[in-house]
Amino acid sequence: MAIRLTKIYTRTGDKGLTALVGGKRVPKESARLEAYGTIDELNAIIGIVRTYLPEYRTKFGDDYEAYSESLRRIQNELFDVGSELATPADFSYPQMHKMGAGEVKKLEAEMDAMEKELEPLKSFTLPGGGVLNAFLHQARTVCRRAERVCWRLKREEDINEQLIIYVNRLSDHLFVQSRWVAKRLGEPEFLWDRALRIEEDEHAARASKRHGPAPAPKRGAK
Repeated sequence: MAIRLTKIYTRTGDKGLTALVGGKRVPKESARLEAYGTIDELNAIIGIVRTYLPEYRTKFGDDYEAYSESLRRIQNELFDVGSELATPADFSYPQMHKMGAGEVKKLEAEMDAMEKELEPLKSFTLPGGGVLNAFLHQARTVCRRAERVCWRLKREEDINEQLIIYVNRLSDHLFVQSRWVAKRLGEPEFLWDRALRIEEDEHAARASKRHGPAPAPKRGAK
């Protein structure tokens, strides 16, 4: 389908309705719009990662170009996902792309390659440790939300199940990316340590009980 944007504002959405691909008008708060809007939000965050990426070219070494290309491909795939979600089930157009098993397998292959370089996790990870890691975790959470919205839409309308599988795999991919990026850049991974703090508090409480509280100072003591 040819794309030509000549004017950005149209005033046609001022009454709370917008047009899907093919012209059908639906409420702006509909599940279909929420779905492709969330995918658009996800794409924007990955765009931030791509924007910062050149600052780390040296640390990525020979893997820089491949990783940069992976992010570029994912952004384009997400645009395809959004386009598919913006198209009603009863409408199609020539050369319309639909997400399939090939895109899913590509994500899985990349995850397998990255995981070979990573140590097994001994705790849950927390977002942060570095700029790219933090944004990749943010992308992961938005991707999970996009998946939830897509499933809600699927309860109402027929949508491509491979599309939802792709979004699911992408959230896993973003998680593995965050760990792989942290390792490549030599940055720390923030780990969940609540259980460790509880154990430390319990140990301190047991020690206090064994030895008793510290004696109070005598009146007038200097």
